[in-house]
Amino acid sequence: MSKKNNEYQAIEIARFTFDWINVYIPTLRTNSPHTVRAYRTAVNLYISYLEDKGITDKTFSVEFFSVSFLDGWLIWLRQERNCSNKTCNNRLAAIKCLLKYIGTRNATYKVLYLEAAASVKRLREPKSKVQGMTKDAVKAILAIPNPSSKVGLRDIAIMAFEYGTATRIDEVLSLKINNLKLSMDKPYATVLGKGSKIRTAFLMSGLVETLKKYIKVFHGAKPNPEDYLFYSSWHGQKSKLSQEAIRKRLKIYASKAFESCSDVPLTLHSHQWRHAKACHWLEDGLNIVEISKLLGHESIETTMVYQNITTEQQMRALATLEDEATSAIPKKWKMEKNKGLSDLFGFTRS
Repeated sequence: MSKKNNEYQAIEIARFTFDWINVYIPTLRTNSPHTVRAYRTAVNLYISYLEDKGITDKTFSVEFFSVSFLDGWLIWLRQERNCSNKTCNNRLAAIKCLLKYIGTRNATYKVLYLEAAASVKRLREPKSKVQGMTKDAVKAILAIPNPSSKVGLRDIAIMAFEYGTATRIDEVLSLKINNLKLSMDKPYATVLGKGSKIRTAFLMSGLVETLKKYIKVFHGAKPNPEDYLFYSSWHGQKSKLSQEAIRKRLKIYASKAFESCSDVPLTLHSHQWRHAKACHWLEDGLNIVEISKLLGHESIETTMVYQNITTEQQMRALATLEDEATSAIPKKWKMEKNKGLSDLFGFTRS
């Protein structure tokens, strides 16, 4: 291929990549900054790999998205970047998404995605399942903290909230006073979940009483609605409580609770409350569709995988289902002189 054609392809793909990461992903695929950052990192790493292979903005062409290069990149991620198989698979998924987008913008490049999707396989990941937790184990753990002590009351409130609403630990620790509506006929909390999706978590009477007692002790009679519900004090400021602080407390309670209940997992972590509640909802006969909504999952399939739902349960469940923001961003591909492939695509060398 001629040098002129190479330069044209490099500019065109750089432009498509810019549109993909700055417009398409944040507006049409997700509104989560974490996801956008992950996609950007994947492309940045691919560009870094190509540069390590000696490819520049002058020699770049679409052939460098071929199956052999993608396979080589996965090896590079494992050996040079020490990435786990799971991380490699996430990076690969991002690149495949980019190639699919490029193919929709220019049909000439559609073959890139088709070949990658068919021939570049995900690396094998060890299956990791969340250890289940029985109702007896839940009771045993919640009985350990001393509710008459401040720390004990706080820990009971956090664990009871996690289990009672099946919320993620970061969702719980991100709650502010104004997210709670405890005086309503049907008390609830407004939860900000993954992808900045908002959902309502209804609160049972026992949990409401625990939260009211906790707020009175930790926030006083007139709490600041903008304060974090669960916080750590630092120089007089109420900062967001860290997950590590909760993780340490859980291990202490699990060790003590195990003495009276062998069902208690000694490696207890916050996500097990969410998993346990979802399983217990299922045991109590709650419809899997409703469980999926309560968990904040986008699809029922996610809930099924999450809970290791059996085929029979799946069948029963399915039977119940009858450009202003980027105007200020410099467009690197339009620059007459580029300093290399990373500069052309608008990335910083990783």
